[in-house]
Amino acid sequence: MIELIPAIDIIEGKCVRLTKGDYDTKKVYGDPLEMAQQFEDLGMRRLHVVDLDGAKSKHVVNLSALRAITAHTGLVVDFGGGVKTDEDLEKAYEAGASLVTVGSIAITNPERYLKWLEKYGVDRLILGADVRDGRVSINGWKEDSDVLLEDFLLRFMKEGTRNVLCTEISRDGTLSGPAIDLYTSIMERYPQCRLIASGGVGSTEDILALDAAGIPSVVFGKAYYEGRINLHELMV
Repeated sequence: MIELIPAIDIIEGKCVRLTKGDYDTKKVYGDPLEMAQQFEDLGMRRLHVVDLDGAKSKHVVNLSALRAITAHTGLVVDFGGGVKTDEDLEKAYEAGASLVTVGSIAITNPERYLKWLEKYGVDRLILGADVRDGRVSINGWKEDSDVLLEDFLLRFMKEGTRNVLCTEISRDGTLSGPAIDLYTSIMERYPQCRLIASGGVGSTEDILALDAAGIPSVVFGKAYYEGRINLHELMV
């Protein structure tokens, strides 16, 4: 069965969801720790935490929420958003993150990303590949780079990257269904990739379709918060 990874996005210490990364579409769903504990009670083992304030300001902001989650749950947490410096990365690990997702830095300073990959190992980093119109977006999806997704993945998979979180921005938060063709093409090209599909999940059926396509993992958020995913059914 596909690995289920619920997402908690944080703005000003609150659990929120956006649509297509637009901060003006923010909808608040409550306290991050309470939500994380709810996911753990439901049998989840992993959690994807995104510091949206950090992504916007280009440095980590919501470390207190991360600390609370890792201190009061047994979830394996991956954390991303605003990780740009060695200090940012160390703070995330010190706050309890088992893995850290980085994307923008791999575009703006690829040598630094490769240094982190060598220092911390492929199992502790996730390459964030946020894509819009075929190109990688950075800094909280506020900027589009000129780097094509296929070139981005080719470079870093050659360097040893294994964990990849790919978000189809045009679908994120829309509940319109995931970009299964995109994820399938990545897996066909890189069968060694531990791909995490993200963006567009709107139902239990969407997750089952990703599972049937052989996608290893999926991140979901809004669909659960809006009552459109039955986790009990998926975990049978």
